[in-house]
Amino acid sequence: MKVVSKNPATLEANKEFDSFSRTEVENVCKSVRGAFGEWSTMDVNERASYMLKLAMALRAKKDEYAKCITYEMGKPIKQSLGEVEKCAWTAEVYANNAETWLKDEIVEASAKKSFVTPEPLGVILSVMPWNFPFWQALRFAIPALTVGNVSILRHSNSVPMCAMAIEGAFKAAGFPENVFRTIITDHDEVKRLIRGKAINGVSLTGSFEAGRNVGALAGKSMKKFVLELGGSDPFIVLDDADIGSAAKKAADGRLVNSGQSCIAAKRFIVTKDAAEAFTEGLIRAMQSKNVGDPMDMDTDIGPLANEQQLYTLEDQVKRSIAMGAKVACGGNRAGEKGYFYETTVLTDVKPNMPVVKEEVFGPVAPVIIAKNERDAMRIANNSKFGLGGSIWTNDMEKGERLARALEAGMVYVNDMVASDPRFPFGGIKDSGIGRELSRYGMLEFTNIKSVVMK
Repeated sequence: MKVVSKNPATLEANKEFDSFSRTEVENVCKSVRGAFGEWSTMDVNERASYMLKLAMALRAKKDEYAKCITYEMGKPIKQSLGEVEKCAWTAEVYANNAETWLKDEIVEASAKKSFVTPEPLGVILSVMPWNFPFWQALRFAIPALTVGNVSILRHSNSVPMCAMAIEGAFKAAGFPENVFRTIITDHDEVKRLIRGKAINGVSLTGSFEAGRNVGALAGKSMKKFVLELGGSDPFIVLDDADIGSAAKKAADGRLVNSGQSCIAAKRFIVTKDAAEAFTEGLIRAMQSKNVGDPMDMDTDIGPLANEQQLYTLEDQVKRSIAMGAKVACGGNRAGEKGYFYETTVLTDVKPNMPVVKEEVFGPVAPVIIAKNERDAMRIANNSKFGLGGSIWTNDMEKGERLARALEAGMVYVNDMVASDPRFPFGGIKDSGIGRELSRYGMLEFTNIKSVVMK
């Protein structure tokens, strides 16, 4: 099978790759398994030192890696540079906190000595998507390797250049051979790996359907799994919010990565007294963004990553309009070439419309008017998703109370949702199972062992 990397801005082919044969995949698995013993028993501070080297390796080729991201999935180059820098920073966060986060937990009990200690599981397979090619792969790999696991990356076949470049970054950082490897395969090979004995756990970021299939396979094979499956994050604006600031941040939150982010603000729920001012501000902010060549540092919005994403977005908007939504701005493809779409605001939106019920990957912002604060929270929680959420109010006590009531894995008050290596990342409901990042992410793929000595 040939895997072709395609530039979504120009529609030109970047490079062609051969898919790994079954024998090649099996050889990679054996090699990675062989690296586990030495890596897992290495002192945690020594493993941490490799993470510092990884940060340096990423920064040394930041421009090259950023271009790779932009050429393969269309992210504006200034955001691609930020993505690589965030990966480097995350490696430093784990290097600086590894010893503390992995320290044995002493338990006061009747025994002479009792403690709980985390031990790595072995070979962890990561199955990653195209929208943050470096960040999502390394968001998993850095914690998993720091704790002592070894890893195999099966990246989206939309970004094979990035997939191989990530393996190259670990080599450039001087990691022991085969601690981290990349494979290029089809979905059937992924299923075979999960069913077999080559791996000890699997982490997937992707669609709900993909997560359900991976979770079922891993469960049948008694393997640990973590699923990050996207969301439809509510952006709740109350009467007492700073409306101008909220509108600007709403556009930023909706348009990060050209709208192709699992934690992008996707449902804009506004109480009726604030609705008119907020909607006008949102339209101005959306229209102020530059759509164009992603290699231009002045570009804010690049193309969607592939043709299917563009077709899906168009269909979601058209079906919502047919159900009564109104186009306040945008609503069409942009440009004559490439997978570009206009920044779009929809009004008169109801909860049963596709742009609300489904996850929307693209620069489209639906505005939903709520009767009051209570109604806004009802609308926000009336979703199959539960990844993140944002609440805007100048009353901090109210903000905290509502943050606790919002059904989501992450809630930001008076700011857009973001991933941060110091905080656990993940959701509930159809948004997934388990956590990435922080100490919690490190512990997902460990044996939490109790030791009691009498």
